[in-house]
Parts: sequence; structure tokens; C-alpha cells
Amino acid sequence: MHAITHYQEIVSSHFKTLSFEKEPKNLYEPIHYILSLGGKRLRPVLTLMATEVFNTDCKKALSAATAVEVFHNFSLIHDDIMDDAPLRRGNETVHEKWNINTGILSGDAMLILAYQYFEEYEPKVFRELAKLFSKTALEVCEGQQYDVDFETRDDVTIDEYLKMIEYKTAVLVGAAMKMGAIVAETSEENKNLIYDFGLNLGLAFQLQDDYLDAFGNPETFGKQVGGDIIENKKTYLYLKAFEFATPSDKQQLTQLFSIHLEDNFEKINTVKNIFNTTGASNATKKAIQYYTLKAFETLQKINIDDTKKDKLKSFGENLMGRKV
Repeated sequence: MHAITHYQEIVSSHFKTLSFEKEPKNLYEPIHYILSLGGKRLRPVLTLMATEVFNTDCKKALSAATAVEVFHNFSLIHDDIMDDAPLRRGNETVHEKWNINTGILSGDAMLILAYQYFEEYEPKVFRELAKLFSKTALEVCEGQQYDVDFETRDDVTIDEYLKMIEYKTAVLVGAAMKMGAIVAETSEENKNLIYDFGLNLGLAFQLQDDYLDAFGNPETFGKQVGGDIIENKKTYLYLKAFEFATPSDKQQLTQLFSIHLEDNFEKINTVKNIFNTTGASNATKKAIQYYTLKAFETLQKINIDDTKKDKLKSFGENLMGRKV
């Protein structure tokens, strides 16, 4: 097993070789555009890492890793349309650069392309990968619908929110790692444990994303800081703030999260102040730590040597220290 940078370089080089110079251009150019923006490419890196954790050449998992990243970017195009987001990775979103119809259709094409990448594998591995992928893709859609539903509800619980982010984000991180284990043809126990490791890391990752959406540096975050507040998303920060808030703060939160404003500067700052004064910010940091440690506990049960466990743990620690 190599350093993280090794897998990042392989993924980066591989994506530079992918060609989408096909007709019609208005279908394929947006696909090339969103994939060329790069981003963290966390999920394909995890697929390659998981493959080598179980003593198999990571390049055997490149097609599976590509499928995961193409699917992830498909979901981002459609999420950005639903959120009317102006920026993705510091650049124009696909629907802003082209139009909404192009974003919908190019996203649809990416979903089909993702499945095609599994065709490289032998029937047994193909079937297992496709089965996991279908389950995960449907869960991601369910998570997105929960997310949309929560915008118009004022009774969302912490448990419901955690289920939503598990489906919308964490299951794909878990699946990315399990795909590497499937390609390596390791034991069922190892496959399930590496999935659980990824799932808990994914929960911590999303909670941190929620935190950075409010408190991240706009120059490094790559997305519009305060976007969740503008869109009235009831994130973990919001739910904890509401739980801890005084009656007057609760009233103010309810009022602010029921409107859309032309100028959101004051709204964002007011909400962030409530997040801090109620202790919601600290509670969110503790939740991030909880799921990170839970991932590390799962890691100890996987049947691999301690050196590999240490490298996976180091990756998790670095991920949780990110600013973007």
C-alpha cells in the first residue's frame, strides 16, 4: 500500500486520459467540464486504496473508481440545479454555464456512463459491483429527496437528518471502498467492514462539510459559503442550534429559515452567530469526531496488517483536518 498522493496521481492521470469528444457536443462537453474541475476525488482514491489494502494492484480497480466518480459528479450536476447553486469547485455550475436542460440531460448520460465502466470486469465481479452500485445509487436519490423534503418541514429530528446524510453522502463513500474490496476478491467480512469504515468516515465528512459551509474560508472552500443558510437547509448545525436555543433565538431561526432574501449577508451572519452562541458549532465538531473515531474502531477489526491500518487512519485524520 502506497501514500495517498500515489493514488491521487493515478486518479488524476487517468481522468486526463478520458475522452468525451463525441457528438452531440452539447451533451458531452458539460461532462468533460465537470470532470475536468477535479475536486478532491476522494471516492475513486478510496476505491484504489481499498484494493491495495487487500493485496491487489490498484489499477485493476480503475474502472470501478471511474464509475464512482462519474456517478458522484452526475449527482452534483443535478443537486446544483435543484439548489440553484452558482458555484461548484470555485467555477460556474453546469446549468449556469449552459442551461438547466443541458444539465439534466448531461447528468442522465453520466449515470449511464457510470454503469458502462463495470463492463470491464468478469461476470462474478461485475454482478457484485453492479448490485452494490444500484443499491447505493437508489439510496443517494432517497437521501436527496429527504434533503428536499426537510426544507419545508419544521419538525426534522437529528436521527432523520443523520439518515439523510447517510444516504445522500456516506453510502457512496462506503460503496467506493467496498468496490475496491470486491475487485480484490477479499472475504465477505472484510468487504463489509471496509464498507462500514467508509460509511462512518462519510458521515464525519458530510458533517464537516455542513460546518465548513457556514464557517469555511470562501477562498478555499470552492462553494458559496453560507449556501445552506441561504437555501434554508436544516443541517446538523441548525438542528443543534434549535435544540439548545432560547425561545427568542428559536423564533428568530424559524423566521429566518422561512424566507428567501435578495441580500443574504445579514441573514448568514445572524444565523452563524446563533450557531456559535447556542453551542451548536461545538456540538457539530464533537459529532465529526465521534464518527471519525467510530470509523477507526471498525478499522481495527479488518483482517489486514497494522501498517495498512495506520495508513488508512492517517488518511481519515487528514480528511477531518481539511479546510476545503
